[in-house]
Amino acid sequence: SRKMLGEVCDMVIVVGGDGSLLGAARALARHNVPVLGINRGSLGFLTDIRPDELEVKCAEVLDGHYLVENRFLLQAEVRRHGEAIGQGDALNDVVLHPGKSTRMIEFEIYIDGQFVCSQKADGLIVAPPTGSTAYALSAGGPIMHPKLDAIVIVPMYPHTLSGRPIVVDGNSELKIVVSKDMTIYPQVSCDGQNHFTCAPGDTITVSKKPQKLRLIHPLDHNYYEVCRTKLGWGSKLGGGGD
Repeated sequence: SRKMLGEVCDMVIVVGGDGSLLGAARALARHNVPVLGINRGSLGFLTDIRPDELEVKCAEVLDGHYLVENRFLLQAEVRRHGEAIGQGDALNDVVLHPGKSTRMIEFEIYIDGQFVCSQKADGLIVAPPTGSTAYALSAGGPIMHPKLDAIVIVPMYPHTLSGRPIVVDGNSELKIVVSKDMTIYPQVSCDGQNHFTCAPGDTITVSKKPQKLRLIHPLDHNYYEVCRTKLGWGSKLGGGGD
C-alpha cells in the first residue's frame, strides 16, 4: 500500500501523469519521502522526466545528482454544527463547486478570523503555489513560484464586476461559510480526487498542512522553461527557446 511505501522506502518513483503524483503526494508527504515523477500522462507539469530520457535522468538521480523542492499541501475540513464531517489534503487545490447543480453558490470568506467578503459565484478555488498553474490558472489566478509561502484564493465566475483573486500569507487560516439560504448542496473537492458534500450553513476551513512534499527534479530543471513548454508561454524573440 502507499502507506507502507512511505514507511519503508528511501525514495518513491511515480510513473504516470500529474494526477498520479497528486495522489502519491497526499499519501507520502507525512513520511518525508522524496518523490520523483516520470511522465506518462498528457501534461506532466509535476512529472517532468520524459520516457525517452528515463535511463539517463534516473541514473543521475540515483547517483545523488538532483534538486529537491519542498512543496506544501493544504488541509481542508468541512464542519457541520461544530462537528467535522469530512477532511482532505491537496497539493493542487481545494475547490468549492456546485457539484451536479448549475446554480451559483453564496458564501462568505474569512481570513484569520477577519471577514473578507461575501460572494455569489460558481465556486471558489484555494491553491498553494503548486496548484497556481492548474485549475486556479484557468480561472484567472496568478502564477506563483513554488518557493513562495503563499495561498491564492480565486473566485469562479463571480456575479460581480469586482471579483478578483487574492494572494495571502501561507500561514493564513481560511474559512468559507456556505449561506444558510442555499437550496443546493455544493461539494468540496481536494485535487479533484477526494470529494465531500456540503449543506447550507457548513464551514470549510483551509490551512497549510504541517508536512511537506519533497519533490525531486533533475539538476537541469528550470521552472520557467516548464511554464513555457507546458503552458504555452512564448519563447525568446528570434526563435530561441532557452
